[in-house]
Amino acid sequence: MPPLHGASLRILLAGAAVAHLSSSPVARASPCAPPAPLRLRAFASYSASEPPPPPPPPPPSSPSRVLASAGAACDCEPGAKPAICTADELHYAPVPGSDWRIALWRYRPPPEAPKRNHPLMLLSGVATNAVGFDLSPGASFARHMSMQGFDTWIVEVRGAGLSTRGSELAAASTKSDLSPNSELHPDDSLTTSIEEVADKILGLMEFPQTSAIYDQISQLSQRLVKILGEGQQNVSPRLFGWQERLSATIEDLQKQLELIISYDWDFDHYLEEDVPAAIDYIKQQSVTKDGKLLAIGHSMGGILLYAMISKCAFEGADPELAAIVTLASSVDYTTSNSSLKLLVPLADPAEMLRVPAIPLGTLLSSTYPISSRAPYILSLLRSQISAKDMMDPELLSKLILNNFCTVPAKVLLQLTTAFRDGGLRNRAGTFFFKEHLRKIKVPVLALAGDEDLICPPEAVYETVKLIPQHLVTYKVFGKPEGPHYAHYDLVGGRKALHEVYPCIIEFLSQHDEVSS
Repeated sequence: MPPLHGASLRILLAGAAVAHLSSSPVARASPCAPPAPLRLRAFASYSASEPPPPPPPPPPSSPSRVLASAGAACDCEPGAKPAICTADELHYAPVPGSDWRIALWRYRPPPEAPKRNHPLMLLSGVATNAVGFDLSPGASFARHMSMQGFDTWIVEVRGAGLSTRGSELAAASTKSDLSPNSELHPDDSLTTSIEEVADKILGLMEFPQTSAIYDQISQLSQRLVKILGEGQQNVSPRLFGWQERLSATIEDLQKQLELIISYDWDFDHYLEEDVPAAIDYIKQQSVTKDGKLLAIGHSMGGILLYAMISKCAFEGADPELAAIVTLASSVDYTTSNSSLKLLVPLADPAEMLRVPAIPLGTLLSSTYPISSRAPYILSLLRSQISAKDMMDPELLSKLILNNFCTVPAKVLLQLTTAFRDGGLRNRAGTFFFKEHLRKIKVPVLALAGDEDLICPPEAVYETVKLIPQHLVTYKVFGKPEGPHYAHYDLVGGRKALHEVYPCIIEFLSQHDEVSS
């Protein structure tokens, strides 16, 4: 069957709606009320809202930032934040040029804590949310930093944790206007569902995307048209069964199409839009004398910090960071034996874009229960995250079941460039971040874990050696006789409180002074 054009699709969908309307003489409970669209987030318990429109094209790169309006930000009132948020406050910062509002978890220092000159920003790894920095009252990296006097903020980039789109907030605010007993007219419901699917498919067809995306839309369209064609041949007694089948097909289409629409961003969106918006917002809420922040990044969070200071060094811009700490991070994995190298041969651009998003949280939470039982098929999962006996089993379970999110294929595709010659590069493949680290002026503390399979010490050092020696401090945690540190243990391992945290606090304290 040849690819379906937009005009043909609209005509067929409209015809199906008209045919249904003309052959439905009595009102009945509709089996095809608009289904709640699939919202693949770390916290699946939150109600979904109307699928958001496609994100606008990214703005041109610029060393300057657009200051987010404090009035436009949405600060949740005390008590309004969801139970999963264990911070003192939950804030939302608008991302200029998009309809995203990124979530920021704030931990205020107690009155008796030391006075600090800079707020502290925390960035987590790829496909993770804020939970990893605040697992429990006794295992909270963020809370510990606030107790040391730092006004601490965890940033959840777009698509992670509690971050949301403007349309989702608007839908949530209007949802309560509906009467709990109100029902959509069944015929209107079907018509609305069909029109929504048509608009989504047609909108996607207009995207300047690859042929792979168009192939997906064409295949989805053909499936719907096949059902519509069968329905037009049905006689009235069979119409109700056809309507149920059509409804199921539309629901399936809506879920797949929203996935394609929603998860359409890459690493550069985090770097050029989300993190700058977070920095601007934090500076508004926690004023500093020199307009700078301290920052800590774990895994991809550290990669973001490296990329930011590299890009600013190239542009001659101020990154507005007094000092940074990277935990298990690198922009060049080519010389290491990272376990992620096994995935690089699978990262063919055309094939990855056929799967717009990877539900990492769902995959991990579904496989984890069998990873610790015979026959131990998935025993490697635990060693990728934490070394033996370094985490309480309950906390490890909480981390795996609550900390991971769905990640766009485009993010993973761009991150795989860190495993190729030249290291991590921008989406266009024209800017190599490692090449400009020698020009940076920001002090760096780079920490590695001795048994980190994802980002081994040699990968961390591959980036460290590019930074001016007087600006960088490098340390590997773990001893031959133990304890050992895997990828997450630098943040939440049993020994981190007494071994890693003091090292970080000492470094941050040294660079918390304000230049006169």
